[in-house]
Amino acid sequence: MFLTISTTGTAEKPATDLGFLLHKHPGKAQSFSTSHGTAHVLYPEAGAERCTAALLLDVDPVALVRRGKGKGRGGAPDAALAQYVNDRPYAASSLLAVALAKVFKSALHGSCAALPERAAEPLPLLIEVPALPARGGAELVTRLFGPLGWTRVTAEPVTLDPEFPAWGDSRYVRLVLEGELRLADALNQLYVLLPVLDDAKHYWVAPDEVDKLLRAGDGWLADHPDRALITSRYLSRRWGLTRAATERLELVRLAEADGLDVEDVDNAVDETTDTEEKPVPLAEQRREAILGALRAADAARVLDLGCGQGQLVQALLKDVRFTEVVGVDVSARALSVAARRLRLERMGERQAARVKLLQGSLTYTDKRLTGYDAAVLSEVIEHLDLPRLPALEYAVFGAARPRTVVVTTPNVEYNVRWESLPAGHVRHSDHRFEWNRAEFREWAAAVGERYGYEVALLPVGPDDPEVGPPTQMATFTRNDNDNTTRNADITKEEA
Repeated sequence: MFLTISTTGTAEKPATDLGFLLHKHPGKAQSFSTSHGTAHVLYPEAGAERCTAALLLDVDPVALVRRGKGKGRGGAPDAALAQYVNDRPYAASSLLAVALAKVFKSALHGSCAALPERAAEPLPLLIEVPALPARGGAELVTRLFGPLGWTRVTAEPVTLDPEFPAWGDSRYVRLVLEGELRLADALNQLYVLLPVLDDAKHYWVAPDEVDKLLRAGDGWLADHPDRALITSRYLSRRWGLTRAATERLELVRLAEADGLDVEDVDNAVDETTDTEEKPVPLAEQRREAILGALRAADAARVLDLGCGQGQLVQALLKDVRFTEVVGVDVSARALSVAARRLRLERMGERQAARVKLLQGSLTYTDKRLTGYDAAVLSEVIEHLDLPRLPALEYAVFGAARPRTVVVTTPNVEYNVRWESLPAGHVRHSDHRFEWNRAEFREWAAAVGERYGYEVALLPVGPDDPEVGPPTQMATFTRNDNDNTTRNADITKEEA
């Protein structure tokens, strides 16, 4: 990982003053050990008119893995080659931000006993980062650095391969910042925004990261138009921490507007309050979304197709409006676990009359499944090979034909937000495919048109402005008209 900081000067204020401000002598190369490699500081040029300092971080991928006790980023012991062969040693990230803070610690704080007046005044700066990950593209890079006082912000996309331009651009940009800023301000901006643009951190984000963010963002973050995005990404979307940081930043903004002492107002926040809330698990959010859709459809008799170990069946039985709940799964073992979960053997007669567990394949028509108000396919379709999907469509929408069908499936675009998931991997080893939002929308519309259902799409989980929600849900409502039977017969032949 590599970045350069250049400045110009005059005989009265030579550019080599940069060495004093960075506390690194221009006349020699220096090396510093970091937890994940070695950081080198050198000066490609050092004169009165122009001086350039370079920070080169040589990441040791083997040490990076060993610090994780041989495990992948999410604790999986089989990350194998992906641990060693990746872009981390070459593209700017939180690794570089941490090295920046360690090597230029005094400069980030604006401290310089030798030249305090130079540390306090703006310098003509030119900062270049040859390879910067930009999840959000060059436009997001400009959005984040643009309001911070730079006269020129250039984010030039890096092509995947110059010899094959048809492949298009990579997710990396070459960043160039030019303008007159205090060196401390420029370094603090990089410290915060490098991991924000990469949208990942190589270490666990603890509550003390809020203090680091506010310290580095002092003077510019509170009023930044993309404050919410920066705060959320920097804190790895930990909701409690993000909320605490947002509240403190708002206090800072109001204090500055009223001319109050920012430090006193910030210290007024109760530091003993536990700001970290445990987020609601995605599986629970998904079940609540499904229950909401079933209640809105006024369903009483419900099929849980691909019920697995019976978590949704259990949730349905807790609501008395669902008078009959049937769980169907191809796995006898899963149904056995579901029976134990539901305590069927100890269940009272009245409650037991509301629930059935059936073994069956969803790719075959089954007369037992006809006549129900609603059917749920929760995280099921992605477990089928795509050539088998039309058979499931006919069995559910064409043969069983419940009044309402609720389908949920992962949104593959959101996978980049799972830090523990290697790039290009699906969320579960048994997933045969995972669709993006456009693909799911197209599939749902085609099924609805073919079988006579109206479709409504809803996000499940946090709806990320860039990649959407982690789970996508479609609610199909049967539109009984004269063409329904004809369409279903045609599809039966196709399936």
